[in-house]
Amino acid sequence: MSIFDRLLGSVRKPTGKPEAPAVPPAAPVERRQRKRVNARKGTTVLIIDDSPTVVAVLRKALRSAGYDTREALDAEQGLALIAEEAPELIFLDIILPGMNGFNALRAIRKLPASQHIPVIMISGNEHATEQFYANRIGADDFMKKPFSRHEIFARIEALLDEQFVPRRKVDAAPTSPPTAAAPATPTAP
Repeated sequence: MSIFDRLLGSVRKPTGKPEAPAVPPAAPVERRQRKRVNARKGTTVLIIDDSPTVVAVLRKALRSAGYDTREALDAEQGLALIAEEAPELIFLDIILPGMNGFNALRAIRKLPASQHIPVIMISGNEHATEQFYANRIGADDFMKKPFSRHEIFARIEALLDEQFVPRRKVDAAPTSPPTAAAPATPTAP
């Protein structure tokens, strides 16, 4: 027997019955510090982004959590999808070919059928001016690229109502200026 055969023989596993593991496998470890709250199963999310990679990442994360997704690679296609079937949540990139995300957001907010839909703006740029402008014209949240799976679901969770439906968080500010209050009931001296 050659040296090679001896080495090979010492490395080979015995052909007999495999031994049972000495320690039972550990229970799966929960990675989250707290349980994630998702929108109800089947919630429709529209992803408008010109990057197929970003669309694929969002689609995979959202579908794995039970969301239905629709995708558009430009704003015009996204607005057409909104007109066909209004989604319950929109992820909208700012830099798009043709109509940019700001103009698309303005169009979404002007249409009665879509003005109530929460919109999370996405950008590779985290300038405060961009975030301010997005919020000023009606964005509900802002997410910087690259983003994590945790951030996607944290942004969605912040928009959920008591029935786990994404809703816009509109300020409850009065629509008309306050009027002078009537004098209090006179008190007897």
